[in-house]
Amino acid sequence: MTDPFVIVGGDAAGMSAASKAKREAPDRDVLVFEKGEWVSYAGCGMPYYIKGDVENLEDLVSVTPEEFREQRDVDLRTGHEVVAIDPEAKTVTVEADGEHFEQSYGDLLIGTGARAIVPPFDGIDLEGVFTLRSMDQADAIEEYVSDHEPATAAIVGGGYVGVEMAEALDERGVDVSIFEMLPQTLQPFGKETAQVVEEHLREQGVDLHLETAVEGFAGSDHVESVEVEDDSVSADLVIVGVGVAPNVELAEEAGIEIGETGAIATDEYGRTNYENVYAAGDCAEAENVVTGEPDHVPLALTANRAGRAIGSTVSGEPTETGGTAGTAIVKAFELGAARTGVLDDERAREAGFDPVSVTIDTETRPHYYPGATELTVTLVADRESNRVLGAGLVGPEGTKRIDTVATAVTSGLTVTELQNLDLAYAPPFSPVWDPILTAAKVLSGRLE
Repeated sequence: MTDPFVIVGGDAAGMSAASKAKREAPDRDVLVFEKGEWVSYAGCGMPYYIKGDVENLEDLVSVTPEEFREQRDVDLRTGHEVVAIDPEAKTVTVEADGEHFEQSYGDLLIGTGARAIVPPFDGIDLEGVFTLRSMDQADAIEEYVSDHEPATAAIVGGGYVGVEMAEALDERGVDVSIFEMLPQTLQPFGKETAQVVEEHLREQGVDLHLETAVEGFAGSDHVESVEVEDDSVSADLVIVGVGVAPNVELAEEAGIEIGETGAIATDEYGRTNYENVYAAGDCAEAENVVTGEPDHVPLALTANRAGRAIGSTVSGEPTETGGTAGTAIVKAFELGAARTGVLDDERAREAGFDPVSVTIDTETRPHYYPGATELTVTLVADRESNRVLGAGLVGPEGTKRIDTVATAVTSGLTVTELQNLDLAYAPPFSPVWDPILTAAKVLSGRLE
């Protein structure tokens, strides 16, 4: 009898793999060990739970543990932490209720995710200082806001979490300050996109402190202020959102190779350097479709897609996990901001490209049709090959157009090929020349 497919971690990658493997090979045992109690949840929805757009935390769960066990026949064991992997013996050591046991596997998927980076700030342990990475943390923040009704909040980090939590806390009546040590917010989105977002954040009353390094937090029992060089800013609540780190310690201790990005190295099928050991999700690398190099982009679709592919592979149908273009979109009050591919000139040059870019401001509908809004589009291409490298979009509507450029980037299209795409047109939805096509036209002229 085939040894079971064992999965470490019960979120996007792990549960996608479990579900797919069970569909493809229903007679094979699939075991999932999850050290917490939450599985298959939408982490991206947590700021909207805190904001109040999502009524119950449980609404963020896609499939409940009971549904996995009873409807999908997955042996899901919450409260079970894998503490060691022995790739030679093909076993994992599991801790549950203070006891340990060994479990053999035929195939193993490591889906241990990532954790919030917690810098060694003074006062990091004060009451009222939080990170936001888990459902329990989201619940704790919502409860703290409800119980303490903070007047001021400081968000350390101007990335996804920072921007989304600024909106969430503002909606709850809190005055928000964002502290970012870099010159701009939303670093991967490009300077042009970030500038539009920053102007809008200020219009909404968010106090931006750019190029400002936080030194720590002060207070007696609970946090009262954020300490920066030669200044102290009032804060009754602090959210630290400076990024995430892949959880690779379990793999590293087992001799599984860690890549240059700090995440687990994998091939195109999600396999590690050990036979029958796979990794996927926020703990694993994926190939960047532009540079061809390993990349670490902890996003939900990347995790779900890779897990599903590995579920097929271990069931006898080898399936590539797919690369990443780093496509992302974020809501910032009344604006959307989106990005895909390589936008940073330095990174593009390191990958062997000669980047050329344009930024245009255009309308999302014809001038005569009501509701048109301005969309800022930045498009980047390689001068020699004319290949589309990336894009950034920002505006009140239309930023989901980033998917058109993501397709072009992933397919290796040139600017001319992008410009000649036959995109849909009707006045309620788009001008004749869609903003993406207009940007491609302008960039094409720059490349001539």
